[in-house]
Amino acid sequence: MKKIGILGGVGWASTVDYYRAISEGAGRYFAARGHGSPLPIPPMTIESVTQAKTRALRGVAGDEASWAAFDAVFREALLTLENAGCDFGIIASNTPHARLHAIRQGVSMPILSIFDATAEVTASTGAPRALVLGTAVTMQATNYADRLADEVIAANDRLPEAEIAEMQAMIDSEFYGGASESAHDRLLAFCNKHAEPGTAILLACTELPLAFPNNLDDPVFEADGHLFINPSAAHVAAALKQALEE
Repeated sequence: MKKIGILGGVGWASTVDYYRAISEGAGRYFAARGHGSPLPIPPMTIESVTQAKTRALRGVAGDEASWAAFDAVFREALLTLENAGCDFGIIASNTPHARLHAIRQGVSMPILSIFDATAEVTASTGAPRALVLGTAVTMQATNYADRLADEVIAANDRLPEAEIAEMQAMIDSEFYGGASESAHDRLLAFCNKHAEPGTAILLACTELPLAFPNNLDDPVFEADGHLFINPSAAHVAAALKQALEE
């Protein structure tokens, strides 16, 4: 098995879920092949950054220089994982993937993109369009839209800044450290407002899937009248495939 490097901490609740999902997914893989207990899991190293610090270091969309300090924190963390002997890395967060082109500079080990994993899963549903929900950075960027276009899927036009700010505030208030009791209903109201029939809704902040505890390991699921894509689960599945392939 290959050693996985997990860059986590943005935020910690989803990092915990990545570790759980990888471990349980590996267990199911080996149990199905008749392996006895204890079931193997891939070796992993977690390098956790401080979310309060990285949030403060966010730059301005379109201004590459303003992101230099943000990029450096994540690059240093990936280099730490590389030096720990990890065969490849995953960033357990959507937001820094918008900067992956800069963050990975100088890093030799492969980094699995959540954009690629999510676009491939979304394409498998046959949905012609997608609504991308996440932090302000994710919703203001075009990374998901560009990658979905490669799969002939039309992402939503950029939402008004007030709507983006509402989603960011929802993530900060309802999803920090896990999903609150009101998180599901508040998220669903936002989806009902913005998702047309036939739209695949991307829960493109790693905390958002926590509002659906019965579907944390499902890259695709239907709930409350909507088709949802769970990028975290798609990312975990890609990591397991990479780690367990012979």
